[in-house]
Amino acid sequence: MNARAAAATAPTAPPGPPVLPGPWGAALYDCRITHVRTDPLRHAFEHRTYLWLVDLDRLPRLPAPLRPLARFRSGDHLGDPADTPRRNLDGYLAEQGVDLHGGRVLMLAHARSFGHVFNPITVYWCHDPAGTPVCTVAEVHNTYGERHRYLLRPDRDGRAEAAKDFYVSPFFPVDGRYLMLLPLPGKRLRLSVRLDRDGVRAFTATVHGTRRPAGPLGLLRAVVRHPLSTLAVSAHIRFQGLRLLARGLPVQPRPGQAPGPGCGWAAQHGRPTRHRQDGATRR
Repeated sequence: MNARAAAATAPTAPPGPPVLPGPWGAALYDCRITHVRTDPLRHAFEHRTYLWLVDLDRLPRLPAPLRPLARFRSGDHLGDPADTPRRNLDGYLAEQGVDLHGGRVLMLAHARSFGHVFNPITVYWCHDPAGTPVCTVAEVHNTYGERHRYLLRPDRDGRAEAAKDFYVSPFFPVDGRYLMLLPLPGKRLRLSVRLDRDGVRAFTATVHGTRRPAGPLGLLRAVVRHPLSTLAVSAHIRFQGLRLLARGLPVQPRPGQAPGPGCGWAAQHGRPTRHRQDGATRR
């Protein structure tokens, strides 16, 4: 067989998302996250952390000594804590009239580390069996224990829009529109979420990261560089909230909560809520 014939019969790479590197079939991203608030006042900060990119059907199985550093639990996301993250996502998509027919799903998120996890946003890139993108799901968590999903149909560059219908920051009401840029990560991770209110850019968050194969050495390096990473994210967000309070920015009551002495930011953060699959809450 000549070289041309051999090239013609050589197997080609399957379409769709790339195979994730490393011994655990997952990737770690060293990330820089920025938050810029531009209305009604300007306030900006950034912090560094690391995020996991995993295949929902092949979640990493870490050696026992490393499991306290990274666990992926259904209860850390929307759905039935007793079921798998994949079946929970498929159930949500079925409610929206979407069937992936077993296609691949990649999830970008923090893992539970030392018993704690907080994911301001978890992103799911959903594909059909041929590897063609079907949709993207953005799962948003706030600091009150509430969670909500946005079903998105991005364009080929990863751009999508959605009306804001979930309470996140206590300094913004539930209005406006999100403009999201959520391309599937490769060697580089570049995401952004922008909130426009009344035609004015009010807030922008960006996530920039560099991929590393997920393995024992890579995980230990990430933990050393970003100790107690998910706890630090929670603490950082609350600290920035206190700074905004000190600058006189008023707190917006959560939907269903009447304004009054009990709706202050500190009071609200002392009253955790539980969540349902649809993102509604109950005390």
